Amino acid sequence: MSFLDEVKWNDRGLVPVVTVAADSGELLMQAWANREALQAAVDERRGVYWSRSRSRIWRKGEESGNVQHLIEILLDCDGDTICYRVEQVGGGACHTGRRNCFFRKLENNIWREFEIEENGNSTLALLEATLEARKSATAEESYVASLFAKGLNKILEKVGEEATEVILAAKDAEAGGEKQREALIAEAADLWFHSMVMLRHLDLSQRQVLAELEKRFKMSGHAEKSSRK
Repeated sequence: MSFLDEVKWNDRGLVPVVTVAADSGELLMQAWANREALQAAVDERRGVYWSRSRSRIWRKGEESGNVQHLIEILLDCDGDTICYRVEQVGGGACHTGRRNCFFRKLENNIWREFEIEENGNSTLALLEATLEARKSATAEESYVASLFAKGLNKILEKVGEEATEVILAAKDAEAGGEKQREALIAEAADLWFHSMVMLRHLDLSQRQVLAELEKRFKMSGHAEKSSRK
């Protein structure tokens, strides 16, 4: 008997596949596989699935480059659910660019977006979730909400001001002592903060910035700059 015959396929010949990070157990995504996809996953040692919307096999990362190296495959007690344990390479498992597909949490009967980094406790992710929540606050209640209310030009003005303050603080830190270095760290934090406000105003994520930085690890700085021309 083939291992494929031990899987309880549904009436469409599919089985749900839950994909987790092999190192941390983080839940990354849920998709589907048919017999051909599961066999390909075994043969190629990568995340391979069946796309119900496109009616074809798809290999994770075939377009984005965010491939999944397959570590092992598990079958649940009822034989009707598969688990891929993978090494997620490149950016996120989600087509939105996020690390995983489960970024909405039910709070007070409302689905709210949040992000969990690989270690489950990213300061940037927590800050981003807080900034997003401030969009629903009033300008009187929140400084961030007041920036959102004033629009992009005001936010960019603050980014420019903070960038100038970072430059000045860096010059002081080069010639100064520990106190000047602490001041530089504080100014850099202000710049990061207002840059993230800018990203959220434009519905962009810090995860997308991190993914871009990850891509650049694969090429030299000179090659990266040339690729922009």
